[in-house]
This record gives sequence, C-alpha cells and structure tokens, in this order.
Amino acid sequence: MIGNIFTALIVKPLFNLLVLIYALLPGHNFGLAIILFTIVIRLALQPLVRKQLHNAKAMRALQPELKRIKQEAKGDRQKESDMDMELYKERRVSPFSSIGILLLQLPILIGLYVGLQKIISDPNSIVTFAYGPIQNLSWMKELATDIGKLDMTLFGVVDLKRAAIGNQPGIYWPAMFLVIGSAVTQYYQSKQLMPNSEDARKLRHILRDAGQGKQADSAEVNAAVSRSTRFFIPALFFFFTVNIASALSLYWLVSGLVAMIQQARILKEDEEEMETKMHRGDKKTDRKKVKSTARVVSITTEKEASKTTKTPPKKSSKKAKKRRK
Repeated sequence: MIGNIFTALIVKPLFNLLVLIYALLPGHNFGLAIILFTIVIRLALQPLVRKQLHNAKAMRALQPELKRIKQEAKGDRQKESDMDMELYKERRVSPFSSIGILLLQLPILIGLYVGLQKIISDPNSIVTFAYGPIQNLSWMKELATDIGKLDMTLFGVVDLKRAAIGNQPGIYWPAMFLVIGSAVTQYYQSKQLMPNSEDARKLRHILRDAGQGKQADSAEVNAAVSRSTRFFIPALFFFFTVNIASALSLYWLVSGLVAMIQQARILKEDEEEMETKMHRGDKKTDRKKVKSTARVVSITTEKEASKTTKTPPKKSSKKAKKRRK
C-alpha cells in the first residue's frame, strides 16, 4: 500500500519528467537528459535552498546569545531549553529547518533510483511506464517499435547502466570518476556553509575533555558535529553510489555543482544587501553630520552678520564739547 502511494506520488512523476526531457531533447542523449532534469529539480528547490541558507546563517549568528543563555541557566537544563526556544521564537528561527533540503532530496533520490532500475531491468518500461501523452510523442513511438534505439550513455563515453564496482571484474573508471566527483562536490558544498573558525576544537578533543569531567558547551559540540558531517556525508554517498548505476552518480554530481552555484549566489546577494544597508546607514549618519554642521555654520554666520550690520554707538567727545563752549 505505502509502496503504491510512493510510486504514484514520487516515482512516476519524476520518471515521466526525466522521460519527457529525454524525448524532447534533440539527439535524445540520456546523460544530457539527466543533467537537465537535475537542473530543473534544483531550480524548483531554490526557495527552500534560500530559506535553509538564511536559517543556517541565523543559527550561527545566535551562537553568542545561546552561550549567554547557558551561563544564565547555570546548569538548569529545563530553563536553558525554555530560554533557547523563546529566543528561536523571538528571532523566527527554526533549529531543525536546515535539514529540510536533505530530507526533501532523499525521496527524490530514491524515486530516481527506482525509475532508473526499471529501465535497466526492462528497457521497454521507458515507454510502458510513461504517461499516455508522453507515449504519443514521436520519439517514444520509435522506441516502442525499436527499443534498440535507446542509448543510455553520457555522450557515448559513460555507460550509465553500469556501476563503478559491480558484477563486472575490476573497476569501471568512467563511473568511478562520477562517484568521486559527486563525493568531492558534496564536501565542498557542505564546507561552503561552514563558518571559518581558527580556534574551533575538534569533536574528539571535546569528548576527551568531557571524559575528564570538564563540562562541554552545547554550541561548541553542535559546531564540531556540523564540521564532522563534511566528511561523513560525502563518504556515505560514495559507498552508496559506488555499487549502483552511474546514472545516479551523475545526478548527484550535477546536483552538487548546481547547489554550490546557488549557495554562492545567495551568499553574495546577502553580502551585497548587508553592504547596501550599511551604506544607507552611513549616508544617514553623514546627512545628520552635514545638517548639524550646516546649522552651526548658519548660526555662526548669523552672529557675524549681526555684528557687522549693527550701527556703532555714538561716542560723546569731551574735546568737541569744549570747542562748542
């Protein structure tokens, strides 16, 4: 029952989107279709990516206040938790929304995997599993009559049905390069969001000190765990994709590259927005300074002008009075 719902809501729509791109693409290259499919998916996730990135930056900005709350709580975990949640509510930050993009990508990855496995096990399913309107496209009609025209390669160089390490003897290096590339891009994608902190301690050092009776700071532990995931997640996906069809590695590689571009662009926009706000603030300050300076100059000028325009008082001369006499 759950499998049928997942197939109807996730697998079949993703499968048909990929097949539609493949059928309409000039040259009908399956590898290029996966690349375009990945770009479409990443662009659709752009609002969520932006929200996730802003939330991650907001969480990093709250670290000093979270440390202050920890000091105020003085070991009272319930009080500390309540104050933390109040701070999150006040700043409109969710400590869990940063993993939203990963959780959303997981069903996409599984759905794509199931769809690709259908084509690999039965090439005719690229036609039979497609929606009716897609089956009526001219290229799909050609495949229905001659499935041998289906070319599941990346520009004729990489066989996307093969795994880097599979049933065949040795390593299939074209697929291995895709696997390694996807792991590397995942690492740099994670590193791109990490704050640079030279004095940050490693997780094993924090745990060692905690074993010696020293109290560990939760914010420092969370930061150390986040840094550790830079290595854990790429390694996880490497071992996950090394034994399956390289089409999935191609998807993950392109997804990582597009994600890096998206994140760099959003971060740059945020920096420019911050600089603009600061620039406006400086302008306001300068205007205030100019106004105050102009006021001082105006007052000084008015005083000088009043001095010069005043008629001097008539001085009575004693000598003049004597002459009159």
